[in-house]
This record gives sequence, structure tokens and C-alpha cells, in this order.
Amino acid sequence: MANPPLRAVVIPVTPLQQNATLLWCTKTRRGAITDPGGDLDRLLAAARTHGVTVEKLLVTHGHIDHCGETGVLARRLGVPIEGPHPEDEFWIRMNPLVGAQYGVPGAEAFTPDRWLFHGDRVRVGEVELDVYHCPGHTPGHVVFHHPASRLAIVGDVLFQGSIGRTDFPRGDHAALIRSIRTHLWPLGDDTVFIPGHGPPSTFGHERRTNPFVGDFVV
Repeated sequence: MANPPLRAVVIPVTPLQQNATLLWCTKTRRGAITDPGGDLDRLLAAARTHGVTVEKLLVTHGHIDHCGETGVLARRLGVPIEGPHPEDEFWIRMNPLVGAQYGVPGAEAFTPDRWLFHGDRVRVGEVELDVYHCPGHTPGHVVFHHPASRLAIVGDVLFQGSIGRTDFPRGDHAALIRSIRTHLWPLGDDTVFIPGHGPPSTFGHERRTNPFVGDFVV
């Protein structure tokens, strides 16, 4: 696409190398950071490098590496937090405890300015992203999708060659498989997704090759 309406840059953060993503509307240069779990100076440096004014923070789910320092960054920038689904509130409340265990000392609990539900939309500049509730890895996990860009931010629902863990409290393997097949596959084989860890892939590639949720397995 010669003049894409949306651009994205992935910035791995925290000792768990979680993929925070800087998204921005190319027309307005206004953007959002998804899953700002930590390393806030690195995230802000990326925004400055690309000339982006961060206007909100988006959260896929409540695990520490994805949202541990979200509240800190929201106060620092004076911007709202949107997401995840309210079923992940119990995870967000545990941020201080879990942060001490996983090397995110600044982690704190927060209350989003807007909880997100299936079918909602979030605005970044003049661009809108669709919200899909995709439980399984956590009960309140959400995914962000921009149809025109064929781009999805999927957190820990799906990875290149793998899927999210379901052995944490309130994880549900059957629900995770259902979320992927019901909500992600219909977005199109050519859709590129940015996972919560590791390299991007496409839904089509995962349908052909993923040993956990590929069409040849399920």
C-alpha cells in the first residue's frame, strides 16, 4: 500500500520480551501504544523517533508483561487506557505481586478508562480498529484488527507456530481454540498479525502449518 492509513512498529519490552506496538494514523501522526508492560523510556523514544503523539494506551490482556506499567505511562502522558475486557480485572489487580516475581518492579494495578467488549471499536487518530473478545489464554483477552491494513494485534492468543498458554488461572484451552477459529481465521489468510512474543506471521500461514490450531489438526 503506497500510502497506508496505519503504521506499526514493534518494541520488545520487559525481561519477557513482550511485543509492545506503536500504532499511528499516518494522516494525523496521532497514535497508541498497545501493551506497554514496561521499559517506558524505550517506548517513548520510539514515539519521538517516528514523530507520533501518543493519545491513548491499548491493552490486550492483564498479564504483567503486557500491562504492568500501563498505569504509570498513562499518568506520565495524561492519556486514557482502553482495554482489556473486564474479565481480566483480577489479573490487573495482581500486577504489584506478579511484578515483583517477574522483574517488573514498577508494576501497579490500574482501572482502564474504558473496558472493551466484542464488537467495540477503538480510534487512533482518524483510524478505527475493531475489537474481538478472544478468551482462552485469559478470560478477558481482546484482539485489535484494522481491516484496511490487513493487520491484527493478537497479544498471546496466537504465535508463529504456537498458541497461548492456558495453564494460568482461568485459562481455557477449548475456549482459546474456539477464539482463534471463530474470530481470527475469518479475518483473512493474508492478514498479518503481531503476537505478544516473537515474530509476526499471517493467519493463512498458521492455518497451513501451526501444529496446535492448523486446519490439518483441528
